[in-house]
Amino acid sequence: MKLPVHFYKPLAIGAPQPLRELPVRPERMIHFFPPHIDKIRAKAPETARQCDVMCGNLEDAIPIEAKDAARAGFIDLLAAHDFGDTAMWVRVNALNSPWVLDDLNEIIKHVGNKVDVIMIPKVEGPWDIHFVDQYVSLLEAKYAIRKPILLHALLETAQGVTNVEAICGASPRMHGLSLGPADLAASRGMKTTRVGGGHPGYGVLADPEAGQDGGEKQRAFFQQDLWHYTVARMVDAAVAHGLRSFYGPFGDLKDEAACEAQFRNAFLMGCSGAWSLAPNQIAIAKRVFSPDVKEVLFAKRILEAMPDGSGVATIDGKMQDDATWKQAKVIVDLARLVARRDPELAAAYGW
Repeated sequence: MKLPVHFYKPLAIGAPQPLRELPVRPERMIHFFPPHIDKIRAKAPETARQCDVMCGNLEDAIPIEAKDAARAGFIDLLAAHDFGDTAMWVRVNALNSPWVLDDLNEIIKHVGNKVDVIMIPKVEGPWDIHFVDQYVSLLEAKYAIRKPILLHALLETAQGVTNVEAICGASPRMHGLSLGPADLAASRGMKTTRVGGGHPGYGVLADPEAGQDGGEKQRAFFQQDLWHYTVARMVDAAVAHGLRSFYGPFGDLKDEAACEAQFRNAFLMGCSGAWSLAPNQIAIAKRVFSPDVKEVLFAKRILEAMPDGSGVATIDGKMQDDATWKQAKVIVDLARLVARRDPELAAAYGW
């Protein structure tokens, strides 16, 4: 185990100093796009203006014959454009694939100063993070990268979920975690072909009840959330290590109501955002993961009543102290960041 005194030391001579705190920025949606498709790449600058995070996908859903083109397309896109406040991520190929070393080397070599986060698929344990951490450090030093590139782990296997706490604490590069429900379902042997969301067969049956005719009344069935346990475990591990957690893909692009319900469950349980796979899901994630207007307005009143965070104030009969001041500041700071990207919310928040 690495001792605390060494935890924040760069792993290569010339690599940038690791961050001690994550950048504060909205990450309501991580919008995935296939960089090898010309028309999607051409629309990327406009799409980025609607998104907090854009993620070039090099892994699943990219055909084998298009792997090199996807990598090259992502590099060309970042080299040609400045995406401003929109964070630029990339999901590289899995660590057991023949493409991942080229993914890391070529991307860091050509656009390493423009990449915020590298998403690592199918992370099984801290050893995976240790490998990528060391390799990325060497590449940062080699190519004179000015800021450290963060890592984001996908929980897509039973072993990864089992080791989630160790994964979170494996490196100061860790940004957060995303749930990968499809691969995780296969790893666990779950009997579903859906990508995220619920399943009509997973639920509880109400207790039997006699009807007026003496027979048994029809028993109500209540569908349950297949992913509740995993999301809760992911959030706890992430928060305990100062990281962020995200709900992953919702595969039924046409079922917007179910997508919003799944995203809202994740939001209420502590997730910072969710993946979007199509333009309609961008709007859903933006709506669900933006700070509530009433909460923002109340939080602003707390900060106004306690400008330096000290003492005690009573607002609407509720006591406020330094702890609630910190909570209020988190909400207001996030709302300010969101307001820069959303004029309508800025007006609703009072800015």
